[in-house]
Amino acid sequence: MKTGYLVLADGQVFQGLRFGAEADTVGELVFTTGMCGYVETLTDPSYAGQIVLQTYPLIGNCGIIPEDFEGDCHVRGYVVRERCDHPSNFRSKGDLDGFLKERGVPGLYGVDTRQLTRILRESGVMNALICDQVPPDLSVLRSYSVSGAVEAVTRKEAAVFPPEGGNPRFRVALLDYGAKRNITQELRKRGCEVTVFPASTAAETVLAMKPDGVMLSNGPGDPAENVYQIAQIQKLLGKVPLFGICLGHQLTALAAGGKTYKLKYGHRGVNQPVRDLGGPRTYITSQNHGYAVDAGSVKCGRVSFANANDGTCEGLDYPGLRAFTVQFHPEARGGPRDTAFLFDRFVEWMKGGER
Repeated sequence: MKTGYLVLADGQVFQGLRFGAEADTVGELVFTTGMCGYVETLTDPSYAGQIVLQTYPLIGNCGIIPEDFEGDCHVRGYVVRERCDHPSNFRSKGDLDGFLKERGVPGLYGVDTRQLTRILRESGVMNALICDQVPPDLSVLRSYSVSGAVEAVTRKEAAVFPPEGGNPRFRVALLDYGAKRNITQELRKRGCEVTVFPASTAAETVLAMKPDGVMLSNGPGDPAENVYQIAQIQKLLGKVPLFGICLGHQLTALAAGGKTYKLKYGHRGVNQPVRDLGGPRTYITSQNHGYAVDAGSVKCGRVSFANANDGTCEGLDYPGLRAFTVQFHPEARGGPRDTAFLFDRFVEWMKGGER
């Protein structure tokens, strides 16, 4: 066991024990409140550039299950209260320590994650450093920012995924800004052939395949940074049924003339309550984002869902533009499935039904 330190940008230092890769790392420290799904968390591309802090105290007890990976691992570091050295799960193919070592991700355990979470809730997310020795100068730590994240996580070439069980009913173009694999799976289960395009794909290329619908995926970073992608979405709006998730939701709002802003500590976990403004239901959702849409700035959009905790915009419908978007993850595998019906709604739109 080797001592390590988590150094916050405000100068606070927390001592723990190292595991995973033997390397120092700087990242934006964020917390996630999920009591399950740490495998999905570690493989969610939306965490690119960030050090992930788990509020649930015991991590690693289910091992590492490759079938549950949502993508590649892009986290900068991993902080937990207690790590399990001996996982017990018939599906496990390895342990947490080995997973992090293979991917060059340093970890720290034995840390007071409850105190850290309270600091982030009060002060907001901040940069942090995992290291062996506390440096005398924190200027590099304080100047760090997450940038170029979408380009770092998107696929490099287009790929086609056939539908499950037969001929395709619909052809869907999925723009990969850091897409979770279960988005593709949810579409395939509904008879869709899915063509996944890199984030740099031009709107003209997407429309040339004559898709029945377009999906805009989740992804990391500041949505306003993605100027090119926003311009392509402007060209797609109104041309074909469009469904955006998380970053796709934010980019669509920006393409429609709206604004986004950074939240104090974001929404990350599998227990975020969301109110359906068109009915009596409140859904429990999986979320992972640090930015939100300023609902009042989107003049052509109608708010469809709102966060029950802080009232932030969780969904927008665009009457006349054949588009709807949500901030949460209806495809969540390591979380609740309350809102998977939104994929059915998208299919109905592609059939020529609801608008």
